[in-house]
Amino acid sequence: MERFAVKRGVEKSIGGNAGLAKLAAQHFENVQANAEGEFQASFGLLSNISGCYTDQGKLQVDVVQLKGSDLEAFLSADGGREQAMESRRRWSSFLDEATGYTAKQRGDKAKENAKKFSKAKSAIKMIRKSIEMSTTVTQETIDTAESMIAELEDMIERGEAPSEGKVKKLSELV
Repeated sequence: MERFAVKRGVEKSIGGNAGLAKLAAQHFENVQANAEGEFQASFGLLSNISGCYTDQGKLQVDVVQLKGSDLEAFLSADGGREQAMESRRRWSSFLDEATGYTAKQRGDKAKENAKKFSKAKSAIKMIRKSIEMSTTVTQETIDTAESMIAELEDMIERGEAPSEGKVKKLSELV
């Protein structure tokens, strides 16, 4: 399961999940959409593609590719390599249109998000260590810190990148 950042206004211009299913039909085969607008499709070496826009405004997709002997058979079949290249091209083109970002921009957004997660985890470790080593920290401050830590950990678990402001508040607490 992967989540991609979506450029502001793209989801609305596409028409939400219903429009996403139509977009998938332009790029893939055997497209089926359920009542919520989530789609399932396939093409070439992409044996199963499912996706939807999340409530957080992200594109969430799950892709299953051929592996092992199935992949070998696919590639060695007549036109298999060309079909594999076409699968990758269609996948990339679909992501470009569904997110509004190019492959490079998607990579940059992913790095940016990873940096936010890393900073939050680092801040949590530092605060816990500071509390452990300090003798002057009040119980009220410890409780506040643990509450903020719980909120950040919950965001991390849900896959939401914590804002720099929340991380900074936690870092400045002790």
